[in-house]
Amino acid sequence: MSVRNQLLDAAARLYAEAGYRGATTRRIAGEAGVNEVTLFRHFGSKDALIREAITRAGLSSVTELLPQVPRDPLREVGDWAKAHITELRERRSLIRTCMGEIEEHPGIFSEQNSPPTVAAKALCQYLRRLREAGLAKAQFDETAASAMLMGALFADAMGRDIMPELYRNEPEQALDEYVRLFLRSIGVGRRRNVSP
Repeated sequence: MSVRNQLLDAAARLYAEAGYRGATTRRIAGEAGVNEVTLFRHFGSKDALIREAITRAGLSSVTELLPQVPRDPLREVGDWAKAHITELRERRSLIRTCMGEIEEHPGIFSEQNSPPTVAAKALCQYLRRLREAGLAKAQFDETAASAMLMGALFADAMGRDIMPELYRNEPEQALDEYVRLFLRSIGVGRRRNVSP
């Protein structure tokens, strides 16, 4: 692994554990097995290092799961949602730290290329393609629909361990229900009821 990647991994890990103040450049460099001068040569500043580490540690693989030509929305959105919630759960402590420090250190968070923004854009584009293919029958705003599904996944990933009464279903069962409710809300699979 390159020195740069070692520094990024160490920065993400220490930031998640100790926050901005606790993730000192000295600790990060020590964790990566280099000196502070090397850290500054690669990144220039602690903010630049933390910003890149957070972005790199973010959600990366979910955007590739949504096909250009939708065919099976239940499977496609289900696979995407499973990958998304899995990555959220794996990065739960980093995300919680970021949420707690965004007010004090807004400069280390890049909205434009942030992993959630990239994931939301990919989901919005997929929903547009789904509607164009005639697979989503309802009128809906792609941004609002994306926020609805991503919000449910985020709330579950961040809250399941601290609010077990709210999340009584098994994680897989809850995920299936989120996806089914979401798809129903945008008119996927709607059929007219036919009396026997």
